[in-house]
Formats: sequence, C-alpha cells, structure tokens
Amino acid sequence: MTSVSTAAVTTAAHTPGAPAPAAGPGVAVRLQGVSKHFGDASRPPVLDRIDLTVAPGEFVCLLGASGCGKSTLLSLVAGLDAPSDGTVEVPDGRPALMFQEPALYPWLTAGQNIELALRLRGVGRQARRAEADRLLALVHLEGSHAKRVHELSGGMRQRVALARALAQEGRVLLMDEPFAALDAITRDVMHDELTRIWRETGLSVVFVTHNVREAVRLGQRVVLLSSRPGRIVREWTVDLPHPRRIEDSGVAELSVEITDHLRQEISRHGR
Repeated sequence: MTSVSTAAVTTAAHTPGAPAPAAGPGVAVRLQGVSKHFGDASRPPVLDRIDLTVAPGEFVCLLGASGCGKSTLLSLVAGLDAPSDGTVEVPDGRPALMFQEPALYPWLTAGQNIELALRLRGVGRQARRAEADRLLALVHLEGSHAKRVHELSGGMRQRVALARALAQEGRVLLMDEPFAALDAITRDVMHDELTRIWRETGLSVVFVTHNVREAVRLGQRVVLLSSRPGRIVREWTVDLPHPRRIEDSGVAELSVEITDHLRQEISRHGR
C-alpha cells in the first residue's frame, strides 16, 4: 500500500467534512484531512482539509477553476509530493499517471516508449515486446510498434501515452487534463476510447479537468473544488447510461447545473 502521512474520504453519499471510514478492500484512493501549503505556512493553503474516497473501478472527475489545486491534489495521490497535513492512501500501490502532454521520447518508437515503462517494472525483453503490442492493441494502435513519434498524430500520441500509463500496471489511473490540447473531434474520439478501456480493465480513474461537459460525459462522479483554497464544495453522481455523447440532453442538463455552481465559486473568490 502506498501511504503518505500527514486527506479524507468522500463516497457518493459522503458529506464533505464528515468523518471518513477507514481505508479497506473497498477503497482505491483515500484522502483524509489533506491540506497543502507552498512556501510560508502563514499563507492560505492551496488545498484545505480535503476528504475524498475513490472506490475500486470508480471514475471520478475533479472539476474547478484554474488554480484551485486540482493538479496539486493529483500529485499528492501520485506520491510526487507530500501533504502538509492529513493522509493519502492508495492501498493497491503506486498509481499510473498521464499528463496533458504525451511526453514521449522522440528517439524511441511507439512500442519502445511503452517498453521503457515495462523495463522499469522489471519485465524481461521478450515479454516486453508482447505486452507492448497487447497494450497498443488495447488503445487501437495495432501495428504501430515501429512508428516514430513524429509519424503519429496528436490523438495517436495520447493513445501511446495512455498505453504507457497502463504499462505501469497501477490499479489507479490519474489523468491530468490529458485531452485539453486536442481538437474537438479527436477529443471526442479519445473520450470514447478512454470509456471503453476503463470498462474493459476495471481501473479506478481520477480525471482532472476544467471542462464541465467532459467531466459529465466521462465520470460516474463529479467533484467540484472551490478556488484558493481548494475545498470540496459539491459532488454529483452521474447516473446517465453509457455510451454518452457531449450533445446528449442529459449531459447538457447536468452540465448547466454544475456550471452554475462553478460560476458561483469563481465569483465568490473574485476569479
């Protein structure tokens, strides 16, 4: 278990600030009482007393204005930084992490970029090639093992980055605005692909975005953070059936409701 001492739990029925149940086999990620300060501790924290729990196989979207601490929260869950207060627990080990930029090594092929993650896990040479090909097939890039990065479109690069994240074999996938730089059509396709892969693999996904419709289209639960300091102020359970489309009436209706709350938070904090 990955545990960072000194976060909180929020299930679908949990009220922010209420006591959280202990982490156990039904927990993929648990934050209890998590606060994060940068620099002088007398300054307002970036995150303030965050309580959040993600269940195994759950898809949770973190939503909020720029600067509300979404990426900082993800870094704490990933173990890239430590909270100033509270605890972060990931019982199944270190999560896989995917960023907005693919960050592929241009001197390696698509398959070799994935194999590098497998090599760091200690996977043998022959097994690496087979597993890289399996992951490329999972993201619908069969036959692309030998392609160089410059031969791949933006969407294909993000597919390779997703395959590389899956190669880390974490049961929790952390995604920090991974589709923000893509055009609308490519982003729509990637939403479909991510939903398919999530449903096929049973991974727990924590997805950071500032795009309300993206959050509603993808997530089972949408968690809204306030701006400076970042606090959980509202949650929505998304009961809409899959497959979902951006233009679906249910997606649009819930997006309008969430957008209204987001605007209130931005106005309240003068941003």
